[in-house]
Amino acid sequence: MNHLTDKQKVTIMLAIMAAMFFSAINQTIIGVAMPRIIARLGGMDYYTWVITIYLLTMAVATILVGKLSDIYGRKPFLLAGIGFFMVGAFLSGLSNDIFQLIVYRGITGLGGGMIMSTAFTAVGDLYLPRERAKWTGAMSGIFGISSVLGPLMGGYIVDHLDWHWVFWVFLPLGLIAFVLIAKLFPKVPRREGESIDYLGSFFLTVTIVSLLMAFSLAGEGPGKFAWYSWQIIGLFGLTVIALIAFMITESKVKTPVLPLSLFKNDIVTMSNIAGFLLGAGMMGIMIYTPFFIQGVKGISPSGSGYIMMPMSIAMVFATTFAGSFMTKTGKYKGLAITGLLIGAAGIFAMSSVSIDTPIALMIAYLCVVGIGLGLSMPVFSLTVQNAVSLSQLGVASASSQLFRSLGNTVGIGVFGAVMSSVLAKKMTARFSGQESGMGNLPSEQSGKLGQLMDPQLLLDAPKLKELQASLPADLQPVASQLVSTIKGVFSDALTTTFFVAACIMVAGAVIAIFLRAIPLVSAQDAMKKSQGADETEKLDTAGTK
Repeated sequence: MNHLTDKQKVTIMLAIMAAMFFSAINQTIIGVAMPRIIARLGGMDYYTWVITIYLLTMAVATILVGKLSDIYGRKPFLLAGIGFFMVGAFLSGLSNDIFQLIVYRGITGLGGGMIMSTAFTAVGDLYLPRERAKWTGAMSGIFGISSVLGPLMGGYIVDHLDWHWVFWVFLPLGLIAFVLIAKLFPKVPRREGESIDYLGSFFLTVTIVSLLMAFSLAGEGPGKFAWYSWQIIGLFGLTVIALIAFMITESKVKTPVLPLSLFKNDIVTMSNIAGFLLGAGMMGIMIYTPFFIQGVKGISPSGSGYIMMPMSIAMVFATTFAGSFMTKTGKYKGLAITGLLIGAAGIFAMSSVSIDTPIALMIAYLCVVGIGLGLSMPVFSLTVQNAVSLSQLGVASASSQLFRSLGNTVGIGVFGAVMSSVLAKKMTARFSGQESGMGNLPSEQSGKLGQLMDPQLLLDAPKLKELQASLPADLQPVASQLVSTIKGVFSDALTTTFFVAACIMVAGAVIAIFLRAIPLVSAQDAMKKSQGADETEKLDTAGTK
């Protein structure tokens, strides 16, 4: 796309960012709303699947579309991605139970994978790495802006409107993004001599799906299996077999869907590992902080959105700074290490909070997390793009998005298992023999007290208050003590999850230390190189004459 003017490039980037914002806002708007939605639909034990299935289908779409977009161009996949996303969002709002919501979120994930894979790659088509850093920072800032607006709107909707509108409110924006991409994004001819690697795509899909299924299904609770069960061991075994088959296939086909040679580049490998750990660690704080705010602190979804907002604002400013810094200096390694360590420090601080922690202090901790995530998030996709040739730009960018998505999904699986395990052990320790004490009460009263022992009830404050108010006056102190105890157990489970997330972020910082730093190429560098090549050619020609 070198023939395009700067004005045309900026216009195309605005269209791409509109598509990204549509995708991002539809993710962040449901963050603070999901605890209430789960409380209404039921199925807290399957809560993580709502997120996991999205990330799973997104991961598969990301890597497959990466190679296909190298062959057919980015435009058709951007349009298809917006289409899938809109259909999935519309159907999600029609869900009658948790299982329907899981299926429809899977459809949405296909669209999200197509949008994210092609959007970041399209920046590489338009700009060289050093100029690309500014736009990469701006695109990462889109997530920050959506993180500010999304929680506020999501909280307001579930507090004042029907929860279905959480999924529907931004559908008109999807139509606008679709029209902009259709009109502004240029078509490119199909790259000749390239073929689709169907067999490699199949084995890669089986590898990804079986791995993520293993992490998602392992744990305690309904629909879960023990880590040492034959189901989980079988899924890990299938992952290994499919991975071996994939590697054999990729070493023989002419145009592999994910060239193994890509990982001979140490910058690509280390960047993807660090991106994986960043993706895993950030899920611990992003997913479970609203649970703490609403479940432990008893704050409404709207209030939860306001509490999360400063973190998102800090992330936007940090991301903008990171993009500007990389554009001016061409350096990124120190930024990555610093960001991951700051993020880890903030999450470690969050692991120390309790029901008595002041909200202002929690907001300060979350702002530290936001700064760390904002500094590190734009780095790793840019380093991957900077380290490969233009012909591998699509698949390399897709590999970066894939590893981050894998990190998101594996992280959710690990954190879900940690939270469930701690919650089950603490509940057993606190309430063993409690049921026998309730046996002396009338069945209706003992049943209501039994309902108070369900941590899921903490996520629906109106229902909790209604249940407590229905108890006789002499049982009110007992009920209040019971709820307080449950909140303490829930708090312990969530803060343990934060601690694990912080450890993962530290591991990411350690990996970033070994990331080989090479300067980001700028337009001036490319021009000088081109001029140098022209001068050399002229000298060779003169010498020949």
